[in-house]
Amino acid sequence: MKTFHIVIECVSYQTRLYVFEKVTVSVVSRCSTLAFSAFCFLTSKFSADMVEQLLTLAQDWGVQVTDESFARHLDSNDPLHSFRQRFHVPLVKDIPKSDLGLVNGEEQCVYMAGNSLGLQPKKVKVYLEEELDKWAKLAVHGHFDGARPWVYFDEIISSSMASIVGAKENEVALMNGLTVNLHLLLLAFYKPTAKRNKILLEEKAFPSDYFVIASQIEMHNLDPTSCMLLVTPREGEQTLRREDLLSTIEREGDTIAVILLSGVQYLTGQLFDMASITHAGHNMGCVVGFDLAHAVGNVELSLHEWGVDFACWCSYKYLNSGAGGVAGAFVHEKCMHSVKPVLIGWWGNDRENRFTMENKLKLIPGVRGFRLSNPSIFLSCSLQASLECDIREPNILRVAPVPLYNTFGDVHRFVKLLKDSFLAVILKDQNNIP
Repeated sequence: MKTFHIVIECVSYQTRLYVFEKVTVSVVSRCSTLAFSAFCFLTSKFSADMVEQLLTLAQDWGVQVTDESFARHLDSNDPLHSFRQRFHVPLVKDIPKSDLGLVNGEEQCVYMAGNSLGLQPKKVKVYLEEELDKWAKLAVHGHFDGARPWVYFDEIISSSMASIVGAKENEVALMNGLTVNLHLLLLAFYKPTAKRNKILLEEKAFPSDYFVIASQIEMHNLDPTSCMLLVTPREGEQTLRREDLLSTIEREGDTIAVILLSGVQYLTGQLFDMASITHAGHNMGCVVGFDLAHAVGNVELSLHEWGVDFACWCSYKYLNSGAGGVAGAFVHEKCMHSVKPVLIGWWGNDRENRFTMENKLKLIPGVRGFRLSNPSIFLSCSLQASLECDIREPNILRVAPVPLYNTFGDVHRFVKLLKDSFLAVILKDQNNIP
């Protein structure tokens, strides 16, 4: 009997998630011959007020929380409902391997892979065509003229990004990809000594983070097996307890150079208490950073207020910038003059000096000095949608409703389809159908 772990990664819209959990539990109860677990890994529980409000609404409307009609009522009253119209939602017929004999090809698909790639905003094509047209008409003058001067593009977007991550404008830069930024930041922040040389991370960190950390340690002629401090859940549990994380930091803090955790754990969907982790790390003299790939655009962030030293993230998941979209980086203003980039490029040079072509560096303080080259104007416009359910072998199905374009109806429809799929498998097994 195969066990499937269903991981619900959307933590930014708790009402929608609560309904998802209730419907999933209902499905589980009807599939007693199949053992599978629905995990909702959040450090913060659903508020009693929110649950009571949902139950009251269902009672007022004369429906059950798990009814499709309840989802329709919620959608009609959803303040985010209109945002869905700003995205291209793929039709079922356009999805590879769709059996049009079983489904209506003209319906919009239920897309819950925002944790992998966000849907395409309808404005992307418009903006892309505008910049292509400007390139054709203005050529090199496009760097300084037009609605989006290419020289200032990254700074214009950075100011908007700062509000999303809870930072000051001069604490955020858009550049490179997430892994490149992680390398650049660790080059500056990871300064191991004979006693303090470890990097703390979760055992099941995203592979790229693991590779980056291991290679950074090796670059200092140290051994990753002894310098990577992996925190693991308790036996029989899937998530890391807050108290276990904090006690590890307190116990091992004198040997930890950098704490580098996810904001939202990609495999389990667990939201880490970044404020408490940062406070605990600083109390022990550790540098604290976060990979926010699955957190940015998904949960509220207050990087400046929390005092996080550095962070980085991609933009193609919940921020919907498209595959390979330009990534983001954060360095707290307290580090602006004490931490400098190890590798330097011309985009880190002050803008006033950048085009004088003199070999005199006037490094921009803070994270914007980490920039190496100008980001492509086209990266924020290009997008290819991923149309499959995101499965992590051997038995994990990650589900990521995105508040901007997923509806309560999507959630209900997904669970119904999931139930039908499992029941079909059960029937097939019971009848020994190959």
